[in-house]
Amino acid sequence: MPNAHDFTFSKLNEPGEIKLSDYAGKAVLVVNVASACGLTPQYRELEALYEAKAPKGLVVLGVPCNDFGGQEAGTEKDIRTFCDNSYHVTFPMTGKVDIIPSAKRHPFYKWIADELGESALPRWNFHKYLVGKDGELAEAFSSKAAPFEPAVLEAIHRALAA
Repeated sequence: MPNAHDFTFSKLNEPGEIKLSDYAGKAVLVVNVASACGLTPQYRELEALYEAKAPKGLVVLGVPCNDFGGQEAGTEKDIRTFCDNSYHVTFPMTGKVDIIPSAKRHPFYKWIADELGESALPRWNFHKYLVGKDGELAEAFSSKAAPFEPAVLEAIHRALAA
């Protein structure tokens, strides 16, 4: 049975891949992101969370997607520039992916749909999946769940302690 460690993403605006297997032994918060969304300020909290928890084994992984309101319409270079200049993002970022059109859906999100059903897929930008150290899906949070909400922090704490 597959788990998150079986999936790879292209890197944002640079050659190479991000292999989730490289994060075995770490908890990973996978977040579909967008540059022109009302929730875009979550980047600030995601970066603060990454800076605070990376030494303890948390990785935040930003996954740009234009499926929700066309709010990530720029090129990968545009996205990288926006993240660097507006939010000083240092956590890893993937290349743009498709989530909603099932024919083009990224394999990670296909796995989510296969495991949990289509209703578990993001409905908007900044949906969060917490992957445990073992690569299993530990928790999912809606777009409106801020990175420092108690439920999110408690789930991260549990994942890091496992």
